[in-house]
Amino acid sequence: MIIILASNNKGKIKEIGHMFDCNVVPFSEILGDVDIPETGTTFKENAIIKAKYVYDEIIEKELIKDDFIVISDDSGICINALEGRPNIYSARFAGTNATDEQNNQKVINELKTKGLNSSLAHYVACICAIYKGEIYTTHGFLYGTVYTDSKGDKGFGYDPLFEPLGMSIRTAELELDEKKKISHRGKALGLMQGLIEVVI
Repeated sequence: MIIILASNNKGKIKEIGHMFDCNVVPFSEILGDVDIPETGTTFKENAIIKAKYVYDEIIEKELIKDDFIVISDDSGICINALEGRPNIYSARFAGTNATDEQNNQKVINELKTKGLNSSLAHYVACICAIYKGEIYTTHGFLYGTVYTDSKGDKGFGYDPLFEPLGMSIRTAELELDEKKKISHRGKALGLMQGLIEVVI
C-alpha cells in the first residue's frame, strides 16, 4: 500500500509518516511541482479539495498501478482574541508563502496591539483519505493558550506560541512521540488509521 500525502510540508510528512509507521510520499514526487487550489471555506472542504485533486490526477494519468491511498490534511489555529483567526488561513496568515516565523510574528503583533500577552486558542485538523474513489474524513482538536513569546524549536507552525491545556510547556518543546499523543493532527490521524484498517 502506498500513501500519497497531498502536501509538501516537511513537518506534516514527518508527523504523518511517524503516525502510520510507514513511508509517506509527498504528492510532488508523483505529480511534480503543482499548486493545489484551496478554495474551501472550512478545514473539511479544503482537505477534500486537496485529496481529490491529487487522487483524480493519479487516476486520470494512470500514474500508480498498485493500491494507494491519498491522504490530505487541512489544519490551523483559531485564536479567541483574534475572532477565531487565522483559521483556514493559518499557513498564509502573514501573506502567501509566509514562513512560520512571519506567521507567528503576525499573531504576536496583533495580540500586542490589543494589549494582550495571551489568548485562549485551539488547533483544528481535518484529515481526508481517498481509497478506491471513496472519501473519508476525520477531525481532531487541541485546546490551549497562545502567548506572545516563543519557546521551543521542535514542531512547526504556531507550536512555539501554543501551550496545550493542562500543560506548562509549549507544543514546540514536546518530542514527536509526546506531541502525537495529544495533537489535533494526531487525534484526527488516529481516527483515520482506525477507519482505514476497517476499509482495507
